[in-house]
Amino acid sequence: MTNLKIQNRLLIYVPLVVIAVLTLFPLFWLISTALKSSTENIFQSPLQLLPSQPTIENFVNVWQTNPFGQYLFNSTLVAVLTVCLNLIFCALAAYPLARLSFPGRDWIFLAIVCTIMIPFQIVMIPLYILTVQLGLRNTYLGIIFPDLASAFGIFLLRQAFMSVPKEMEEAARMDGCSELGIWWHVMIPAIRPALVTLSIFVFIASWSDFLWPLIVIQDENLYTLPLGVAKLAGTFSLNWRLVAAGSVISIAPVLLLFLFLQRYIVPTETASGVKG
Repeated sequence: MTNLKIQNRLLIYVPLVVIAVLTLFPLFWLISTALKSSTENIFQSPLQLLPSQPTIENFVNVWQTNPFGQYLFNSTLVAVLTVCLNLIFCALAAYPLARLSFPGRDWIFLAIVCTIMIPFQIVMIPLYILTVQLGLRNTYLGIIFPDLASAFGIFLLRQAFMSVPKEMEEAARMDGCSELGIWWHVMIPAIRPALVTLSIFVFIASWSDFLWPLIVIQDENLYTLPLGVAKLAGTFSLNWRLVAAGSVISIAPVLLLFLFLQRYIVPTETASGVKG
């Protein structure tokens, strides 16, 4: 019986380890390239995984020769505002779809869910025209505009709202609490794990977005990190060490956020809400 358990575990963990190695190898190679000095050949054969003379010179050069501090500030501001506004609007839309009864509620929810299947490239041109008409081109709000709410966020929070016991809502209503008060004081604290999960997904998507900021932003002072890295690749097209260093700076905040908040991605409350 013990040998059978060991074999079953090996059948599970060996493929997972292989997949993990294959997934993490590009990141490892990126960091290794960023730490290699100018005297090392990054394309040598056989492949040298570890730098023989690790140095942070590439990071210093990238930071001093490019406004990466401004790029980092822009990305942080855009990502934080996107998360806050997305949570507010998605929660406001999801609550009546989950807890209130009105004609056409299920059809409205179905229509919202169906929009998940629409590629962004299809709505990109109408969104750009609307952004220009609203005077949001070359502004932070223009970058945030398409992500003010999302069908996935509404779906996730609706399922979380549906998992909240009705007794909590009825008790608050008997105490004279309004619908908005119930939403804020009862429902929002009850679905906190789902809010954290949605925050992580929205932050990562906003932080790594390249296409929309490229379209709506022409002022280099408003460039986010993905645009800054793309500009860096064009400036130092022959020096891949600097490009790798810029890429590491760009992805480091996302990795840190994931490491600190990964335990909230699949909590018990959110899982039960999604299953509902």
